[in-house]
Amino acid sequence: MKTKKQKSECVSSWEIVFPNDANAHGTMFGGKIMAVMDKMAGIAASRYARHLVVTASTEWVHFKEPVRVGERIETTARVVWVGRSSMVVKIDVMAENFLTGDRRHCTTAHFNMVALDAEERPVRIPQLLVETDEEKRDFEIAEIVKKKALERKQSIDATNR
Repeated sequence: MKTKKQKSECVSSWEIVFPNDANAHGTMFGGKIMAVMDKMAGIAASRYARHLVVTASTEWVHFKEPVRVGERIETTARVVWVGRSSMVVKIDVMAENFLTGDRRHCTTAHFNMVALDAEERPVRIPQLLVETDEEKRDFEIAEIVKKKALERKQSIDATNR
């Protein structure tokens, strides 16, 4: 079955960091940031696939900059790679000081998502249309991410036998 290629749209959301979102250092919990990223990955993937999706795995997450209490975070997500039923979603998190408007990049991560049908089985989704240089670069990085995730899974599975 040949599926039509389609563009991926960027989705974004804003949140403010409150004291209950933070550790004793006054910085946002990493797990809280990851939960926001997971939610955005799910929104981007389900909008692209027009199916329910689940998170299959998350890939390397490096917290480059802390997010402080009182700052706002903008989270953007976009499908950057598509397989038969799986997608890689790239998520970026930017922190913004609401008084000065200064922004800084805090983290980028890739989440592997799978589209499901009504019986909760993987379902074929449209292939990704990759056109711009940025889309091509993100696609190539996502292919590496996907390959490394598969190698890691196979290695762990072999060890557990």
